[in-house]
Amino acid sequence: MADSPDLGTYEPDFAGSLPACRRARPALRYTREVTQPPPSSQDQGSQHQPRPPANSVFVRACRGEPVPCTPVWFMRQAGRALPEYHRVRAGIPMLESCTRPELVTEITLQPLRRYDVDAAVLFSDIVVPLRAVGVDVDIKPGVGPVVASPVRAAADVERLRPLEPADVPYISEAVKSVVAELGGKPLIGFAGAPFTLASYLIEGGPSKNHDRTRALMYGNPELWHALMDRLTTIAIAFLQVQVDAGAAAVQLFDSWVGVVGPEDYRQAILPHTRRIFSALEESRVPRIHFGVGTGELLGLLGEAGADVVGVDWRIPLDEAAQRVRAGVGHQSKALQGNLDPAALLAGWDVVEPRARDIIARGQKLTGGHVFNLGHGVLPETDPGILARLADLVHEVSAAAR
Repeated sequence: MADSPDLGTYEPDFAGSLPACRRARPALRYTREVTQPPPSSQDQGSQHQPRPPANSVFVRACRGEPVPCTPVWFMRQAGRALPEYHRVRAGIPMLESCTRPELVTEITLQPLRRYDVDAAVLFSDIVVPLRAVGVDVDIKPGVGPVVASPVRAAADVERLRPLEPADVPYISEAVKSVVAELGGKPLIGFAGAPFTLASYLIEGGPSKNHDRTRALMYGNPELWHALMDRLTTIAIAFLQVQVDAGAAAVQLFDSWVGVVGPEDYRQAILPHTRRIFSALEESRVPRIHFGVGTGELLGLLGEAGADVVGVDWRIPLDEAAQRVRAGVGHQSKALQGNLDPAALLAGWDVVEPRARDIIARGQKLTGGHVFNLGHGVLPETDPGILARLADLVHEVSAAAR
């Protein structure tokens, strides 16, 4: 591709100072632009064969299995905080960049050259499948997704057709390309949840309070469920395409669902979310469910059927675990989270004690813990802080076991 970076070779060995933890992870092989030198290794003589993603620390933690250290990855780790991301995307619109497999591969791999994270996350966007089925949606710089013709009536919903694999060949190609270079490290695929996608379609773009969305949900339940049903079908197909191509886990982003109350969630949203996770059960990949401002919904999020419930920064992990257990008959589920992304802008003296507290709380969970932020990496974040944080999570958690 004309806009692709020059190719190089990067072959790190993770046998360093935490052998018990790092030997549980595969060696990696990246054949893309080198923006950082390989991490130093104190065990240059050891060679490790790549292991299947199912044996990775990340996947095992998602399943609640014993792990030698707490795995870590960061939402939005691939993208806007990295200068190399801005270089390779210069002059390329966001949604166009999501349709270029070689560019997607490069951007997905970039953070793994900087951070010792335990999973890659596919570079894409939640509105990609909407664009693929004919919705006139674009991502405006500094604004976000903007829909030319917002949903107002049944005819608008009827235009939402099912997503077919042939609609997104670039997603399959990109996933296969990334997986081929990860050497066994897991790739996380993702999709937008029906409520969050519906909010963009109804509001016509980003919204603070999602007033039109909630008004339609309250006032026209028949139209609401018709819209949610179609978006659910699209989300299932989009996730299945990624799993079929080799994604080792999936995350459903319901970023804005925290604006609804528990009873409205149960009646208007939960059945559709549950259908997504149920449809992916046979794929046997970990399923993660994440939303922002969902402290009052955590029990219901647990009921929806995911293996892992994401937690934002507004509630301590141990309290979140109690709420999730209450929703699933006191069964334990793995949790993911939950450092405030804004803390990363305040410096290491703020980050370290907060991260240590989260690690300690996570190690007491009976269902397992995946360290992450409570939302995505902010654009102003220093990549060096993220690299240091990933190392801290591994070191502290391994030492405590």
